[in-house]
Amino acid sequence: MRRCLAAALLFLSTLVPRASTAQYDAVLAEKNVMVPTRDGARLATDIWRPARNGVPVAGKFPVLLLRTPYDKTSRAPQAPYFAEHGYVVALQDIRGRYKSEGVFAKVQPKDATDGFDTIEWLAKLPYADGAVGMWGTSFDAHMQAGAAVLHPSALKTVVINMGGMANAWDHGVRFRGTYEMGRQLTWAWSQMLADARSESVKKLLEQEKVEDWYGVQPMRRGLNPLSAAPEFEGWYMDFFEHADYDAFWKDPMMSWDEHYAETSDIPMLHIGGWYDIFLAGTFRNFVELGKIKKTPQRVLVGPWTHSGNRRAYAGDVSFGDSATIADFPTEFHLRWFDHFLKGKVTGVELESPVRIFVMGTGDGHKDADGRLFHGGYWRNATAWPLPGTRLVPYYFHADGALSTRLPTEVKSSTTYTFDPRHPVPTIGGGASARLKDGAYDQREGPRFPPSKPPYLPLRARADVVVFQTEPLAEDVTIIGPIKVVLHASATTVDADFTAKLLDVYPNSEAWPGGFDLNLTDAIVRGRYRATRDHAVPLTPGRVYPFTIEPFPTANVFKKGHRIRVDISSSNFPRFDVNPNTGEPLGRNRRMITTDITIQHSATYPSHVVLPLAPARP
Repeated sequence: MRRCLAAALLFLSTLVPRASTAQYDAVLAEKNVMVPTRDGARLATDIWRPARNGVPVAGKFPVLLLRTPYDKTSRAPQAPYFAEHGYVVALQDIRGRYKSEGVFAKVQPKDATDGFDTIEWLAKLPYADGAVGMWGTSFDAHMQAGAAVLHPSALKTVVINMGGMANAWDHGVRFRGTYEMGRQLTWAWSQMLADARSESVKKLLEQEKVEDWYGVQPMRRGLNPLSAAPEFEGWYMDFFEHADYDAFWKDPMMSWDEHYAETSDIPMLHIGGWYDIFLAGTFRNFVELGKIKKTPQRVLVGPWTHSGNRRAYAGDVSFGDSATIADFPTEFHLRWFDHFLKGKVTGVELESPVRIFVMGTGDGHKDADGRLFHGGYWRNATAWPLPGTRLVPYYFHADGALSTRLPTEVKSSTTYTFDPRHPVPTIGGGASARLKDGAYDQREGPRFPPSKPPYLPLRARADVVVFQTEPLAEDVTIIGPIKVVLHASATTVDADFTAKLLDVYPNSEAWPGGFDLNLTDAIVRGRYRATRDHAVPLTPGRVYPFTIEPFPTANVFKKGHRIRVDISSSNFPRFDVNPNTGEPLGRNRRMITTDITIQHSATYPSHVVLPLAPARP
């Protein structure tokens, strides 16, 4: 074991404010301890230990591990807090990043084995008690899941914050046949810029704008700015071009849901946000692991964007001070780890398996920051979906109505033309990266490329078909999964179908014209409507049932508001635009328009299924 005691640094409590419960007045850190892995690559790890007066405290302590691609020093402010409360804390650069050896790839099998090797190595340190817990957000959270699949004996608990990607083909990388192009391109771009080892690469990425390259789709290998770093271009293009769900996607680092059975049976806290890119996986992991594991599985979901736990707003909408997690990620985590790693009574053991924030009880005023106040409250439950939930279909009608009344017309349809050269812009949602994620009035504007003047509401577009209720006579609360069953046809061999659920505020002094608040949305690619392991072209003109499953949500539609569903064929640049030609994805040369016909008749009753919640306790 390589020691760096000569470089040990004493971190005083001024670095991170110390709570009164701290047991130690200082912590000692060894920098860049090189942890060996099974193939010989060594991973740079900073190890923080409880200390007094610069001297490590005698005894053995549980270990908390965080593995990151974002430079472990960026996570350093979190470490002293845990060490001061009696934990050994290990922060590690993953393979091929910063001080660690090996070759980096965004998702690779070695991330799982590296996690396993690191956990077992840390557990055997002379000052470790043999128990290891993990925490982290986003990519750091993926590292926990990968390690847990391999079942290291020393791993005892994890706190997975907004990184519960159950299946990368389903969401997070691809999305039910489409490619989450905007997020993947922006991530690659930002990391290349952060890693730039030559001035020429840095200047290239600084003089180009990633937004300008959104419209260059598909990019060609060797003919784009990512080509300056072939390892980044390689995985970006592999994800884009590898559209079929096969062994490529079934690795533990990309498809946790294929490996639930062998996953460690340990207490897990799954944290998500209603506007987080990984929300579907957060709930799937909680539900499916809960069915087969004996140890506690908990889920916590707030009105947050990706990594937005400490904000009481998402986009242009605010939810009130209670919407945040106080002291995240310090005291919040400490209570969990103290209970499951030290056996302390902290109150965690009494908490409900499900804790969610129900949005929508606010009065809609414009707050001091210019945001719509949507409000909300926390609600506990014993299971997900909530026991007593009623799944109620709301049907689409020819006049644009949305109601629980079945259509009676034998034939009834609406046709729109979709031109892939003029896609519907992404306005909020679970977009992440440099895209504007969260809740916004669904109106085009300069913040939302590729919007163009005049900046009108999305409902004004001819390729957005709106179905909405009458103003509600009473409050309607929905909590749970959302499903849209769309009976539709296209005039081309492929096309995309999108669905978005909105809470429509009426006109008011604060919001002239109202506020079309997006809650959740999704997309499905026509060629993957029935099976994900291979593409099946559409027969032009044939009516198919398309199941579109937006992420779950929780919202109170207040009296006087409308429930609305928008149907279209694009959400760009969050998702790549379907060229409609049927060419291999990521390699098309042409784009053609398509006519989409939505059926809303007694024969083909297109509808959305809303989870009407049981009465509030």
